[in-house]
Amino acid sequence: MNNYTDSLFTILKSLVIKNNYKLRKYKIMANITFKGNPVTTVGELPVKGNTAPDFSLVDGKLNEVKLSDYRGKNVVLNIFPSLDTGTCAASVRRFNKEAAALNNTVVLGISADLPFAAGRFCSAEGIENVVTLSNFRDESFGKDYGLLMTDGPLKGLLARAVVVVNPEGKVVYTELVPEIAQEPDYNSAINSIV
Repeated sequence: MNNYTDSLFTILKSLVIKNNYKLRKYKIMANITFKGNPVTTVGELPVKGNTAPDFSLVDGKLNEVKLSDYRGKNVVLNIFPSLDTGTCAASVRRFNKEAAALNNTVVLGISADLPFAAGRFCSAEGIENVVTLSNFRDESFGKDYGLLMTDGPLKGLLARAVVVVNPEGKVVYTELVPEIAQEPDYNSAINSIV
């Protein structure tokens, strides 16, 4: 090999090692399906009773928003692949309706949708009680919450889940929906809010 090839090989080798390390720090889990076919995610859903991992996502005005911005409130994280699917759209509509009756609670609709697309959906549907956030700038939310799909037709998007965080930042409810095409258990999520 010549110097150029040796250098290129060294760079590629370091990238592979670096990326493998990043993935190894997250546990692989595969207990969900999409239309009956197994899907693998990276990481684990936060554990009930533990502090919810903070995150930085993007709102409709392209501002960075953190979970810690909502400290002192109950926070419902409605996490889904994309508002362009009927099931995801239905979940946002339902949580929008439920949120109208909840005190000291904010509902966050989290997906990889671009903020502009989520904004159009919310405007067209009259969604006023759900704050849509996007992870399009950074995959760490999906990994930290165990929801980044690593294979299948929805690879790179978030699996469907609901996480409820209390005003102190502790996880009080989690649901990883086993079949991505199904809706979450709204009643259990809402009833977990004290």
